[in-house]
Amino acid sequence: MSTILEMKNITKRFGPVVANDDVSFSVEQGEVHALLGENGAGKSTLMNILFGLYEQTSGEIYYKGEMINIRTPRDAIDCGIGMVHQHFMLIPAHSAIENVVLGYADNKQVLDLKSAAKSFTEMAERYHMNIDPWEKVGRMSVGQQQRLEILKALYRDVDTLILDEPTAVLTPQEVEGLFDVIRQLVAEGKTVIFISHKLPEILAICDRCTILRQGKVTAAGLEVKSIKNLNELAHLMVGRDVELVTAKTVSDPGEVVLNVENLNYTNDKGIHILKDVTFDVRAGEIVGICGVDGNGQSELIKCITGLLPPTSGKIEILGKDMAGKTAKQIMQEGTGHIPEDRQKMGMVGKMNVRENIAMVDNYQEPYSTRGFLHWNWIDKHSRELVKKFSVKTPSVMEAAGNLSGGNQQKLVVGRELSREVNLLVAVHPSRGLDIGATKFIQTQIVDARDKGAAVLMVSTELDEILEIPDRVLVIYSGRILACLDQCDCSRNRLGLLMAGVEEESDQSA
Repeated sequence: MSTILEMKNITKRFGPVVANDDVSFSVEQGEVHALLGENGAGKSTLMNILFGLYEQTSGEIYYKGEMINIRTPRDAIDCGIGMVHQHFMLIPAHSAIENVVLGYADNKQVLDLKSAAKSFTEMAERYHMNIDPWEKVGRMSVGQQQRLEILKALYRDVDTLILDEPTAVLTPQEVEGLFDVIRQLVAEGKTVIFISHKLPEILAICDRCTILRQGKVTAAGLEVKSIKNLNELAHLMVGRDVELVTAKTVSDPGEVVLNVENLNYTNDKGIHILKDVTFDVRAGEIVGICGVDGNGQSELIKCITGLLPPTSGKIEILGKDMAGKTAKQIMQEGTGHIPEDRQKMGMVGKMNVRENIAMVDNYQEPYSTRGFLHWNWIDKHSRELVKKFSVKTPSVMEAAGNLSGGNQQKLVVGRELSREVNLLVAVHPSRGLDIGATKFIQTQIVDARDKGAAVLMVSTELDEILEIPDRVLVIYSGRILACLDQCDCSRNRLGLLMAGVEEESDQSA
């Protein structure tokens, strides 16, 4: 194989912060090359430089043997470099096909969307990622949007494809489908740069890996087949031993905190999304919800947290009827919420870290008294939270939008876990986190359970579902197909239920 990409001595500074420190990165044509590191190690920054979203402070980039100057994403695409971002670069008000063709070089003065949609659909079917080209992005699930991003990059027929956390919202079956796509791309002579915190994926699909730590390269071009096991890879990535199993005792459930009965939701298109959903969550237990993305999980959580009004049914928190109440009213009843989209629903990017920490409980002690904020206490609390949850930021005065995706997640998770709540609703709490941060967050969720909180956790990660919850609900097509004790769960059984294969003995929760 010949070298297709070389990034030499790349340094990138954001004011006093050095995100990339003299980084050299080399990729061979036709390989899958993993880029690893803890949250905030500089992985996304390096790839954003390659894709033209950032300009390096110093250093050179060579592609196909020639030095190139990439100033914009258009420059990168013209060179044959595409990128699927960790955070979606889509316009919600536009259709899938409009997002795909937007800015594409082959566009003429009058767009032929029908022809483009035909080509897009053929490509989507080829890669087994079917998307309706005319569906508005704003109506798509998170998983569908992620798949659209992948197809959007492939539509441009690039030679090198950067995938930044591409499996974050995919089920195991969908991940295997993506791996088939990657193998097909490599067989066609294309090159893939694969950024992921899911270590088994690195061992399964990648040929070589480069590891960043605190903005510097600690291992370059390491042959993946030479890595013995996950523990060795985790140690290389974080520089310390990581316990890969979350310690957890048997739960001792108390009173019912969340009670959902015969919950139904029909959207504004007349589609019946949730169908007689019934379950409860007790104090001192974790109930997990798993299912293929788009089967009603998002709508269920939004109904419970006050972001959508249910069509019918009952939602009670500690015996109080909360169906149709506002998000603020539900929050004030002692509910914490880690939302599925941290950027749109969990934080305000232009506000600084301490303001984001204070925004939820700023109306009450100890954050404020009679409307006057206690900034000294908020500042101290924010610094303690940042330290406890290892949020990498220059200071608590830094804009939250400037943090890496993983550190934004740790900020939101840390804020919600630091609150005294009766009910914690956690949606994909470990999404985008490195292995060390994932295990820490999972331990904190278990600690919240042990302190008496009722925890409702949604995850598409089967490993997480098989390890953390005490009970598991499987949702399919808006119905709860099964409620299983943790000891009765297996990867195969959950996979079949997620595909809609019902078990006669487990029809309801």
